Amino acid sequence: MILAHDIGTTGDKASLHSDDGRLVKSLTVRYETQYGRGGVVEQQPSDWFDAFSRATRDLLEATGTAAREVEVVCFSGQMMGVVLLGADGEPVRPALIWADTRSTAQCSALVDRVGAERGYRILGHRLNPTYSLSKLMWIREAEPDVFGAARKVCLAKDYIAFRLTGVLATDPSDASSTNAFDQRAGAWSDELLGAADVSPKLFPQVVPSTTVLGSVTPIAAERTGLTVGTRVVLGGGDGPLAAVGAGVVTPADGAYLYLGSSSWVSVSADQPLLDLPQMRTMTFNHVVPGQYVPTATMQAGGGSLAWISELLEAADPAQLNRLLDNAAHVEAAAEGLYFLPHLLGERSPYWNPAARGAFVGIARHHGPAHLTRAVLEGVAFNLATCVHAFREAGLPITTVDAVGGGAVSDVWLQIIADVWGTTVRRRSVVEEANSLGAAVTGGVGAGLIDDFSAARTLSQVTAEYKPATDRHAEYAGRHTVFRELYDRIEPWFPDPQQ
Repeated sequence: MILAHDIGTTGDKASLHSDDGRLVKSLTVRYETQYGRGGVVEQQPSDWFDAFSRATRDLLEATGTAAREVEVVCFSGQMMGVVLLGADGEPVRPALIWADTRSTAQCSALVDRVGAERGYRILGHRLNPTYSLSKLMWIREAEPDVFGAARKVCLAKDYIAFRLTGVLATDPSDASSTNAFDQRAGAWSDELLGAADVSPKLFPQVVPSTTVLGSVTPIAAERTGLTVGTRVVLGGGDGPLAAVGAGVVTPADGAYLYLGSSSWVSVSADQPLLDLPQMRTMTFNHVVPGQYVPTATMQAGGGSLAWISELLEAADPAQLNRLLDNAAHVEAAAEGLYFLPHLLGERSPYWNPAARGAFVGIARHHGPAHLTRAVLEGVAFNLATCVHAFREAGLPITTVDAVGGGAVSDVWLQIIADVWGTTVRRRSVVEEANSLGAAVTGGVGAGLIDDFSAARTLSQVTAEYKPATDRHAEYAGRHTVFRELYDRIEPWFPDPQQ
């Protein structure tokens, strides 16, 4: 058996797979996130490991699987964060996760020293406070004693693998999410680290995603219920692994859409895609050797739906389903009601950490269903701007496979198809796409699966949503209004440090 874990934003999605990668069962153990003013978004790394341990034990028990049957463990993890470890290997502070934007001033200093376009060419990404490097600079300036106690920095999945094996490393996909990695050279960037005045010794070794990092130690086995000596394959960042889970491992496999807490549109490519001069998109290294993952990511895609459902006290799955069903029978943009989905600042396409969410055009008759519909349309509009960037770069994107928790919604996928003018297909594995990608990576690393092409056979298309020509024409005009609203409201966005 292959055990895969996706250390995500809201919890650990654990899944058990047969040795050919097929999904047997999955479950999720959730953990808390601290949100605060000024862009604070933190989690406790110890909560990740607690969730990993509980999810592992619960999954083995639920499936009647003996620990000795698990041949390999592998990971997907949230990207772009900062976990600082002291000399004893313990975290010296809570993790700053991808959504934390406190490092705006530090990022501006990096842009001044390196240049926005120069940084983009080296990294495949904009210099932005959502990435790890400026977060490190912020910690150094705001918490010098904490920074002084740190000996290594890593990302979420690296920390869990370290807890299991005692070996610390990262892979190219996660390294490419730090703003510190020279993408084409495949090594930490001396130029960026020099501009940040951060020692390269702080960063771990970069090894392939399929590397057998080590095996489960006796201490880790006692904590997790795994068997001592079980092989541990490192895995990669959740974006590239979602691509594997969607079967996107070469350019011929087309595009996919991920509707998780953050949401994105992505493809596989032989080379990084540099969207100059606008720099709307970014490119990660793939977990597939020699491949890259051009991506356009927004901060709060599924996160916007989670927010409105919590606000309307409909977070329970049954209540949320009713809310979505009701949203299918009302209009939002057609009535002049729009939602700007920038609850956590924004990456693609605006790259503005000061961006904020807004409802515009609310009328007295608008109720929960209208607000929900506006949120669904707002995310679709924002991602449509990202799709336009890919199309302008010569990528046609005529069909998109949808994965992630939001992909279970019929109404949302139909809205996206109508807004984009693109056929959207649901895969049979949606909520477990990241952990499926980790399972394939683990299987390849352990020699159980021949190569990444096996991912194409491990989920199938189960539903297809075609755009209605008349609806797409209507939405095209509303998308223009949506973009104009952002431009008009942008001057009123608050200082992100306040």
